[in-house]
Amino acid sequence: MRLRACATLLLFLSACATSSPSPKGPAARNQRVANLQRAATLPWADGGRCVVREASNEWAVLVERCYHALDHDRIEFRDVTGRCSVASAGGAALGLGVCILIAPEIVIGAMIVVGVVVVAVAIKEELDAYRRESRERAKPETQTRPSNEQVRLTHRKPNSEPSGQDLFPPVPTTPLERERRPECRPVPVPRASKDGPHNECADKFPPNRYPGMDVSVGGVRFDALQVGVRVLWEIKTHQFDEYNAFVQDMEIKKELKQIKKERNMAVACGYGFVIGVSTQAHKDALLAEDESLNISVTGCPR
Repeated sequence: MRLRACATLLLFLSACATSSPSPKGPAARNQRVANLQRAATLPWADGGRCVVREASNEWAVLVERCYHALDHDRIEFRDVTGRCSVASAGGAALGLGVCILIAPEIVIGAMIVVGVVVVAVAIKEELDAYRRESRERAKPETQTRPSNEQVRLTHRKPNSEPSGQDLFPPVPTTPLERERRPECRPVPVPRASKDGPHNECADKFPPNRYPGMDVSVGGVRFDALQVGVRVLWEIKTHQFDEYNAFVQDMEIKKELKQIKKERNMAVACGYGFVIGVSTQAHKDALLAEDESLNISVTGCPR
């Protein structure tokens, strides 16, 4: 049942995220503005920079590429219609959010945002620039001859430095450079683990975009790259709650070193990062050491 439900969700997401050829000219401008306005109603942890970068794409593509940048502490998704349901709600939380966001209209109650949403800085600047441009285009041309100032500007020498009066505000270059970094591209590599139950969990639970393979990003191995979203996973399948207190303490210390390295690389390359553990006791022990971790209980057996 879990496989069938996950497959259904993947087919739905693939259909929704398939983009038609990008429109050009006024149509592209209108699509970009519409995407910015739609995204302005959501809380963004990165100030809206990812949205500005991806706003010219179809909305479904924007959602898939920028879902990781949402402020997930302030937003909750609920499948009130049942159309985005999957067998395991804990593991499909990210896929559920993407599914709800790319729907033509968000059904009332499907998305709950905590607090008042203030438009992200980068999105506000971009929308303000479009408004200024629209006002300039709407002004009637009252001058029949160029003014002295216009003549001076026409004949002045090119200035290599930005004037600060550009039509569009500069977009931070960090995300763009990050996307262009070849080391940030996900590369499927042979499994490092020979543990059958572990590898089966890594393939089926997120689920893995590259079944039977680990994923290397920036030289760091991850157990899975989730289908449909930019989220990397580290899977733990041992029955942590059966260990004695001493072994549990040693195991948590060892895991935190590995998790810190993996999370730092995932964040640096613009990915979300989730840890999948088999038991609630294991999740509780990790959160007791670092409550900022994003952990999902998979229930995968040994």
